[in-house]
Amino acid sequence: MNLDQYEKEIEEALEAGEFQSVENLEREIAIAREIAVNHSRKDQRMNIRISKRDLEKIKTKAMEEGIPYQTLVTSVLHKYVSGDLQEKEENQK
Repeated sequence: MNLDQYEKEIEEALEAGEFQSVENLEREIAIAREIAVNHSRKDQRMNIRISKRDLEKIKTKAMEEGIPYQTLVTSVLHKYVSGDLQEKEENQK
């Protein structure tokens, strides 16, 4: 199995005993499933106008990530409204 760096770090932490089991695993799994279902539910439509150049850049980024461009746009919007979207530092640009 080929693991990426992040997955290797998780595996190493697991093998080192850095994780602890929760008391009610079934309940925690049920909560996580409900959150995932609610997060992925798309029950509203939004139409926007965007420049061809920006759309092509979005499609390129999505291809690099291996996801549909609509999924990328939805993810970015969700991160923005959730306050999780971080701006790059000036020296990182």
